[in-house]
Amino acid sequence: MTDVVRLILVSHAQTDAMAAPRFPADEPLNATGHRQAQAVAALGLRDLGGQARQLVGPEQRARQTAQLLGLAATTEPRLADLDCGRWQGQALQGVPPEELRVWLCDPAQAPHGGESIVNLIDRIAGWLESLESLDPLSESASRTVAVTHPAVIRAAVLLALDVGPKSFWRIDITPLSRTVMHFRGHRWTLRL
Repeated sequence: MTDVVRLILVSHAQTDAMAAPRFPADEPLNATGHRQAQAVAALGLRDLGGQARQLVGPEQRARQTAQLLGLAATTEPRLADLDCGRWQGQALQGVPPEELRVWLCDPAQAPHGGESIVNLIDRIAGWLESLESLDPLSESASRTVAVTHPAVIRAAVLLALDVGPKSFWRIDITPLSRTVMHFRGHRWTLRL
């Protein structure tokens, strides 16, 4: 039994959009992403699975990563990637520079008609609160593994550190990286 809620956030493996660079669509992993996930799975994931709740974002790239890692994860809509609206699938160079500048510099803006960084952070705050309300003494509720997107993980890190949304783009989340957080004493902490 434990009084700590443990959360492991796993970033999905590489896609063509990540390599391009372009805004993601609901796309599959590319060949490199498949090899990355298979290599990580071959190492064994003792800290994943087991008695942990296994969750995954709804996009194909997250679901494929979870499957390749051997997880039987349940889809959690709140773990969806940042909605890039009409920019979805476009190369960064194809976006009007002024619109891109506004989006990168003002986290409350969504010139693409999708979701702002502030809205994403609010969504992830609600999801983290749902984990906080689980009974931490329940073995199945004390550990959660979630395969999701770099943007979602950035938002969770900002919330754990109580850092403002302007720092969102300063956090680099690599494919298949793991970010571990604990909830204890009414606060989230980041474990490196």
